[in-house]
Amino acid sequence: MTPPRDVFAALSDGISEGRFAELSALYAEDTVVEHPQAVPRPTRLVGREAVHERFTGALAGALRLKRKNVVVHETTDPEVIVAEYDYDAESLETGKTTTTANIQVLRVRDGLIVHSRDYHDYLRLAALRDGVDQLAQAYAQAPPRALSPVTPESADTVFERLVHGVAGGRWDELPELYAEETHVTHPFLPGSGVVRTRDELRAHFAAGKAMNHGFAVADVVTYRGADPEVLIGEFAYQGEYGGNPVRIANIFSMRVRDGLVVESRDYGDHLGIAGDLGRIPELAAKL
Repeated sequence: MTPPRDVFAALSDGISEGRFAELSALYAEDTVVEHPQAVPRPTRLVGREAVHERFTGALAGALRLKRKNVVVHETTDPEVIVAEYDYDAESLETGKTTTTANIQVLRVRDGLIVHSRDYHDYLRLAALRDGVDQLAQAYAQAPPRALSPVTPESADTVFERLVHGVAGGRWDELPELYAEETHVTHPFLPGSGVVRTRDELRAHFAAGKAMNHGFAVADVVTYRGADPEVLIGEFAYQGEYGGNPVRIANIFSMRVRDGLVVESRDYGDHLGIAGDLGRIPELAAKL
């Protein structure tokens, strides 16, 4: 039986080599593939045929993708891995190139992908194709966000204390969840730098405090790494802004040591926020 790590390797090799017509064979007949941050609203593909159509459709003729910087996190569930990686991406239409971040949660059973949740940098991929204006139009025409039941507050992990602390407005407490020297990045946020100290985190969270958004937390799922320091969490912030429903899908990949976050890559849906607020041009200007 092919282990999950090898199935992911076959998938990413196939994408890098442009063998898009072959990739759906890596998925189960009844597979489910979700894109929680897709433009302009989340998407859900069901079945191998739907996956095949996606791989062989617009994607195959639009981009050349070469993966690099791959980190695969095995988890305490033997069926589940989380893969972080970058693409060197080239638009076949414009000839432009860029590097984009990605993270996927894969459940593999009997050597086939039965469930995948895929997060990609849609802003950079759109800019590559000179498609930022189309992004803004897509969000302007999108239906209202669908909201989920709120997840009850929990303090089981430092990840849950963080996200519920943000939702609860406990901004002054949040830097204490991190080590004095840490390494926090936001791969999907253009222009963002590395946050390295608690003092820098205080400034980071002070900006959130000033917004006073009052969101709740929903759809929390955590994955504990086979490496006991690794903790990965999916969740959404949701609520109302300007009378409209707002939902921000996120996935954080953390390294926790002695109960404190020493490293975190926070893949937030900054494009979705900007799209819903009509601020995509400002976000894209930071690329």
